[in-house]
Amino acid sequence: MFIYRVYSYFKSKIWRLILLKQYKGSLFLGPNIHWRSGFSIIIENTGKLTIEENCLFNFDCSITCLGKITIGKSTIFGENVKIYDHNHRFNQKNTRISDQGMSIGEVNIGSNCWIGSNSVILKGTTIGDNCVIGAGAIISENIPSNTILRTSNNYQIEKITFRD
Repeated sequence: MFIYRVYSYFKSKIWRLILLKQYKGSLFLGPNIHWRSGFSIIIENTGKLTIEENCLFNFDCSITCLGKITIGKSTIFGENVKIYDHNHRFNQKNTRISDQGMSIGEVNIGSNCWIGSNSVILKGTTIGDNCVIGAGAIISENIPSNTILRTSNNYQIEKITFRD
């Protein structure tokens, strides 16, 4: 167990250096960010990705950034979370979707959030601070700070706002 932890520590440090070199000027990683295997980042065009300190990405999370994605401090992600700040254009009936280009936007995720496993966060989304996003949610809207968003038994989204 000790050897695995040492291996993981150095692997994480090397991967961080590789990412920062590969995406120089497009990627900001705060201190104490951890990720498990299968984590991937893709930044293209003029994309800007900021991940603040103390974040954790579980197995198989991915971030694809063509515009701007910001993730606040101490936010944690369950397994297989996907974040996209863009979408394919598809409004021209006689043109292949792959030839119509992209619609690019932003994603902002606040501090101290928990994004549940298998969630998908789409362009135009802002998630406030101190939010919990239930497993399997597909988010394409603004979620106010201090909100729990969960899927009920019939997969309807419920918003429950914390009270002081």
